Amino acid sequence: MAAKIRKNDRVVVLTGKDKGKTGEVIEVLPKENRVKVRGVNLVKKHQRPTPTQQGGIVEIEAALHVSNVAHIDPKTSKPTRVGFKTLEDGRKVRVAKASGEIIDL
Repeated sequence: MAAKIRKNDRVVVLTGKDKGKTGEVIEVLPKENRVKVRGVNLVKKHQRPTPTQQGGIVEIEAALHVSNVAHIDPKTSKPTRVGFKTLEDGRKVRVAKASGEIIDL
């Protein structure tokens, strides 16, 4: 099945402690059906010092389930579902269901 949410997409969190926050997808984990969003779902990790890196407590983004985020409509800036459409030249593109706006360039 084609990916409805991809890297660098702007998404909004629908549920959980970060509900309503928006951000950019920095990583997609398709086998686990999860995504990492910049600045959302931050967790503290205790980092052991290495010869090249200092130790301490660092904040990193944890993965969210893909069902808990929604794509932001490029036209209205509101959450929307994503569909697919085949253009006349044969390309398959993602389309915002709410406005019909093409997401892919």
